[in-house]
Amino acid sequence: MVEHFQIGLRKPAGQIVAKGVSEADYMEHYSEHFYEWVRGFVIKMVPESLKHDRLIGYFRMMFEAYFALNPIGVVIDAPFVMRLPTVGVNREPDLQIILKSNPAILHETYMDGAADICIEIVSKSNASTDYGDKLEEYEQGGVGEYWIFDPRRKAALFYRMDENGVYISHLTDENGEYRSPRLPKFKINVPVLWEDELPNFFAIASAIQEMLKSS
Repeated sequence: MVEHFQIGLRKPAGQIVAKGVSEADYMEHYSEHFYEWVRGFVIKMVPESLKHDRLIGYFRMMFEAYFALNPIGVVIDAPFVMRLPTVGVNREPDLQIILKSNPAILHETYMDGAADICIEIVSKSNASTDYGDKLEEYEQGGVGEYWIFDPRRKAALFYRMDENGVYISHLTDENGEYRSPRLPKFKINVPVLWEDELPNFFAIASAIQEMLKSS
């Protein structure tokens, strides 16, 4: 269970490059350049590592194949703002899954409200943000699920919001696979993520086709 701290009363983690910045100024001058906005602070997002980039590419191909065959939503990667006005933050998750059933408004340059699933890939320099600030913000902002993948530790965490608006951690099954109730028949095999070579486009497309054929 995630404790509900008064997150608005503390300075956010990360490299702060400006403070006292309005949301409008952030959207105009910073949002397209890998910065996030947290209650007036502008935070520089860390450069991607090669492993980070490969995982993002792998997940994006998986979800694009899945939504091509089961068109219930879209996947969007950074830099793309997710605005959580109830928390006072504009974050740019590594990946956002936005379903067609989501009542929030998806604009051309930002999501005005909570995504259904947010995915973050942890690096050494942003661990405190992904495990700490964003966990609390996404929960309080109403993001349905928050997935955290940490290639350095070979760890994956899957948080799912319960009926009380609290994140509950969910485990993979005996095969190391995680299934989300928001994505029918979709599954992630976590051990594959830590291999030196990830499946290519053709292997991913074939695997998604097999997933959707299953009963």
